[in-house]
Amino acid sequence: MDLPLEITPAPPPYLLTRPARRTAPLVFASPHSGRAYPPDFVAAARLDPLALRRSEDGFVDELFAAAPEFGAPLLAATFPRVFCDVNREPWELDPGMFDGPLPAWVNTASPRVGAGLGTIARVVATGETVYRNKLRFEEAENRIRHYWQPYHAALAALIAETRDEFGYCLLIDCHSMPTHPAHVGNAPDFVLGDAHGTACAPRATRLAEELLSGLGYRVRRNDPYAGGYVTRHYGRPREGVHALQVEIARPLYMDEARIERLPRMPALQADLTRMIAGLAQADWSSLA
Repeated sequence: MDLPLEITPAPPPYLLTRPARRTAPLVFASPHSGRAYPPDFVAAARLDPLALRRSEDGFVDELFAAAPEFGAPLLAATFPRVFCDVNREPWELDPGMFDGPLPAWVNTASPRVGAGLGTIARVVATGETVYRNKLRFEEAENRIRHYWQPYHAALAALIAETRDEFGYCLLIDCHSMPTHPAHVGNAPDFVLGDAHGTACAPRATRLAEELLSGLGYRVRRNDPYAGGYVTRHYGRPREGVHALQVEIARPLYMDEARIERLPRMPALQADLTRMIAGLAQADWSSLA
């Protein structure tokens, strides 16, 4: 059984696993699988440990752990999404969460903020409020400067070095998705998000789709997840950087209610390793 919560006082903001030798123009990233919860954050939350974990993309870093074996780095955030969400702009903040006015340059009007899911989330995925009391802006600033910014600095550096070495880069942004009410009875196993064709070359999306479909999975594009901040910010095909978001249906590998690995998780991991191999062995010279 998985522990309900991993509490650690000072986690590194990310783990970076590099291959012994770079052989593929790929970067894999898992921004939402972090499960190291700072004790001060846990103390300030009104939710129990299991409820806090509802927003995690549980174990996604493990599902893609084979990437370095195929010549590509794997970057994984260690801090949880509910603590600081790196798939948002750095300063998407809800003014109602704070005990004083926010600086004028903060983005307080985005749809994500309105939904309670800004850079510092007001609610978890199930809609429950996270905090007992209002926060100080300095708390948000600390999280963004010491967690959000280091993660993105590492990601940007990986993308730049990959493009420098190969002439182009394909970022695979790895996520998991909860059961969606609209898809009951016809739920996809994977959703590939390329911002409706603007974040990466069609060939990249098509190959990922073919690899997964060939393994027997139901694959959908851009519905309901077309790609978040990472996909849209880094995906710049004209500059040789392509970004594809991969969403995995959680029932394929985990118990959503208990946040526990299911016995079939190794089978999915093996299939994702096959997908990684297929992507790594492809000729991507057309991405330049």
